[in-house]
Amino acid sequence: MIRSMTGYGRAQATVGSMNITVEIKSVNHRYFEFFARVPRTYGFLEEKLKSFVNSLVSRGKVECYVSIENLEDGDAKILVNHSLASSYLSALHEISDRYSLRLDDSLAMSSLTRYNDIFTVHKEEADEDELWNAVKSVAEIAVSKFIEMREAEGEKLKNDVLSRADIIIKKVEYIEERSPQTVKEYNDKLLSRINEFLGDIQVDEQRLLTECAIFADKIAVAEETVRLRSHIDQLRAFLSQDEAVGRKTDFLVQEMNREANTIGSKAQDVLIARNVIDIKAEIEKIREQIQNIE
Repeated sequence: MIRSMTGYGRAQATVGSMNITVEIKSVNHRYFEFFARVPRTYGFLEEKLKSFVNSLVSRGKVECYVSIENLEDGDAKILVNHSLASSYLSALHEISDRYSLRLDDSLAMSSLTRYNDIFTVHKEEADEDELWNAVKSVAEIAVSKFIEMREAEGEKLKNDVLSRADIIIKKVEYIEERSPQTVKEYNDKLLSRINEFLGDIQVDEQRLLTECAIFADKIAVAEETVRLRSHIDQLRAFLSQDEAVGRKTDFLVQEMNREANTIGSKAQDVLIARNVIDIKAEIEKIREQIQNIE
């Protein structure tokens, strides 16, 4: 199924003693680019998340945010730097004695608690595999919602591109029908002008046919319309595949535009020129939509 490169997904769940939230979103990008914001103590999760997401997403600038809240802190311990505490306490007594200040035990204790470097909160290190499995279980839900949104958007892009491809084919059909008529009109116009200038003088019909043949060859667009039809068929085939086709279709649209430009440069007819302009406008709209496809 065709996917857009724009998507969003979020999931939250309690796994064991952890409340985990995973949020993922993406925008267009030529390649796969990944950025993760995880709690500082769980930095190892970033590479694991990148590999997991990349196994399911091939293109887009993806941002992933992970929040982990420990509901139980039973394993946390507070360590005291007694050497530093003793130094602070000695300094407080020195100030008290020097300036004749009253310093009782409760005031000294209150003062010591203000120095954060005396106390260190130590937590048991989490088992990386266990933590990753917990985060992954939540990430799978978030990514599933994320991909679901990309697929829904991709279906809209696909339908829009196919509808514009149908418009192009109709314009191509008109050009193919109109092109032979322009040769006949050129022949009639050329003969009319010759008769206008030469009157009853006999015209060399062979020379006239040669001139018309040169003109017909000059404005012939059969090769270009055939190739343009082929590109449209290939575009439809790409959009029916269950894989990332954004780069392929982007290249194909460039080829479509090249054929349209060639037809336009050969056109010697106002009606054909107008249809070529319409074709190029639809190709440009297709190109804009293709930029959003994974």
